[in-house]
Amino acid sequence: MASARRVTELKVNGTTRAIDADPEASLLNVLRDELDLTGTKYGCGEGKCGACTVLIDGQPAHSCRVRVGVASGRSITTIEGLAGPSGTLHPVQQAFLDLEAFQCAYCTSGMIMAAAGLLAAKPDPGEAEIVDAMQGNICRCGTHPRIVAAIRKAAVSMKEERR
Repeated sequence: MASARRVTELKVNGTTRAIDADPEASLLNVLRDELDLTGTKYGCGEGKCGACTVLIDGQPAHSCRVRVGVASGRSITTIEGLAGPSGTLHPVQQAFLDLEAFQCAYCTSGMIMAAAGLLAAKPDPGEAEIVDAMQGNICRCGTHPRIVAAIRKAAVSMKEERR
């Protein structure tokens, strides 16, 4: 049985990046170890904590559970690519800062990516929808009320930007 072909490039944060990866390697490991994109965090390694959340084709995904062979050819956005080209923070990033929706901040990049995916799909979610969408992301510091408030603030900010 012949071995699977290596993955030689990924489209990450709008740029095609050269890699040399086994297609069965986790996307998380490739992002961190080969592309030096360390904002995506290793948490549980089982897709349960959400610290490794990235957007794949605009949808939140736990990168520890995604094989790089599956991600190849798709658009991947990490926390490093969420800000605008001029460095302007994404409204979710700004709202998290404004409302101090973090404590230790280990889960923050995953939370922000999940929230950005939610707001892209549903620009004006209610509180129950936000809570439901964030179920795949764990904050051990207990800042959930500030996280929900930050997502609501970002939704308002994004709505104002669209006007």
